[in-house]
Amino acid sequence: MTQTELVRHVVASTGLAPETAARLVADVVAYFGETAEQFVRRRHAELRRRHYGNADIWPVIAAELGERRVAAPELSERQLRRIVYG
Repeated sequence: MTQTELVRHVVASTGLAPETAARLVADVVAYFGETAEQFVRRRHAELRRRHYGNADIWPVIAAELGERRVAAPELSERQLRRIVYG
């Protein structure tokens, strides 16, 4: 299904305006287009802004990686730290 077809489907099934449906579809496609590394960096930054400490962040990110549509390989806390800090 192309992005245009998906927008048409969302419009038909939800009644959203085509512009709103297009924005929604673009956001979802971008979210699921993230690599595991991009996801780890983004989620780490989000959780740090919410005042989580790293000891609490790594288990959350590791669990979330396994729940993504195409699950990333299981990464250790050390591997997650290396993605964020190099």
